[in-house]
Amino acid sequence: MNDTVKYVLDESRIPKHWYNIVADLPAPPAAVLHPGTRQPIGPGDLAPLFPMELILQEVSQEREIEIPGPVRAVYRQWRPSPLFRARRLEQALGTPARIYYKYEGVSPAGSHKPNTAVAQAFYNKEAGVKRLTTETGAGQWGSSLAFAGQVFGLEVKVFMVRVSYDQKPYRRALMETYGARCVPSPSPETRSGQAILAQRADHPGSLGIAISEAVEVAATDDDAKYALGSVLNHVLMHQTIIGQEAIAQLEMADDYPDVVIGCAGGGSNFAGIAFPFIGAKLRGGPGVRVIAVEPAACPTLTRGRYAYDFGDTGHLTPLVKMHTLGSGFTPPGFHAGGLRYHGMAPLVSHCLDLGLMEARAYRQNEVFAAGVQFARAEGIVPAPEANHAVKCAIDEALACKSEGRARTILFNLSGHGHFDMQAYTDFFSGSLQDQAYDEEELETALAALPVAT
Repeated sequence: MNDTVKYVLDESRIPKHWYNIVADLPAPPAAVLHPGTRQPIGPGDLAPLFPMELILQEVSQEREIEIPGPVRAVYRQWRPSPLFRARRLEQALGTPARIYYKYEGVSPAGSHKPNTAVAQAFYNKEAGVKRLTTETGAGQWGSSLAFAGQVFGLEVKVFMVRVSYDQKPYRRALMETYGARCVPSPSPETRSGQAILAQRADHPGSLGIAISEAVEVAATDDDAKYALGSVLNHVLMHQTIIGQEAIAQLEMADDYPDVVIGCAGGGSNFAGIAFPFIGAKLRGGPGVRVIAVEPAACPTLTRGRYAYDFGDTGHLTPLVKMHTLGSGFTPPGFHAGGLRYHGMAPLVSHCLDLGLMEARAYRQNEVFAAGVQFARAEGIVPAPEANHAVKCAIDEALACKSEGRARTILFNLSGHGHFDMQAYTDFFSGSLQDQAYDEEELETALAALPVAT
């Protein structure tokens, strides 16, 4: 039995703790503000939406949070996820770079999202919650929470962004297979949705709108709580199991990355791969470049403003300081639905502001071209979101080739594209468009940013 197989089968190699980067940052992140008073919130302000254990994780300053046994027991189904050396891609590129990818598509839902979905479902079950509400873009988060809800006996209601609801029927079917109810958003089932539909009956939806609907339902049901698939501190913390495993796996290969790459929409898979490496560097470890990659049609990090904003369109959520395009901004309907969010995780935004990472944006067709090149070399079809990381890794490898320098490149292949083949069909037919956001709409959304103090 080779080392890779032994590693995958050895459950003792599943990390026992999640990593909290807040403990190592040179400056603390900005406070979260109450949407009404604009004063820092306390744990009690979040209690209508989250169980107390998750609230305590959200505000924790501890470097490590123990992973509960029942959560690790579910993780055993697919963790540790494999780390692969992309040797055939290296050969195709003719690069001296060593390219590794951490493959999260082996989870039951096909992406990294169950890492936090399982944890959130567990803590809600322990708190006596009966139902969870959430939003989803491409459907990876919705299907992951549906899976986790089934594991722990919780009802799940998912508000799916309308354009993705129409584009990705198989993701919707997967959620329903796991027992969740999937509703296109904006919907007539909430006041938030009704208000949007009154303005535009055929609104394509956005993650900000879907969040408003899910939060509204949770806040008005004593037996329900809200679950978020990205952005918040505790969600990013749960994902750090990815980077921790990658560090241990690279030690087996006697290697360490010079560059770490992840796609970024809300920030969860990016933080999952990158934060453990940034933390190691902050504690005196090896230097590493860290790159977050986003779509040019929703350029939160590369075009957004670092300011306080609402996490949702209906302004029901607290104010957080983040890179944002404005809560009223509706991104174009490109296929990487998981990256169509107006804001970026506050911790990721803070790391960019501190100069601990870089940000890069690509257009839709060029990332699909990279995904096809990767699939033809490595045999795995990436999700549209993950194609952004693939494109950046290829660019970095080609830079090594032009410079005649060997570097180690690690990226997170956050999920497979098996439910996204229509997007690849559109690419091959030439009908996939490089959609651009409306500059006037963006300026209007940025002009409406709330005054935080």
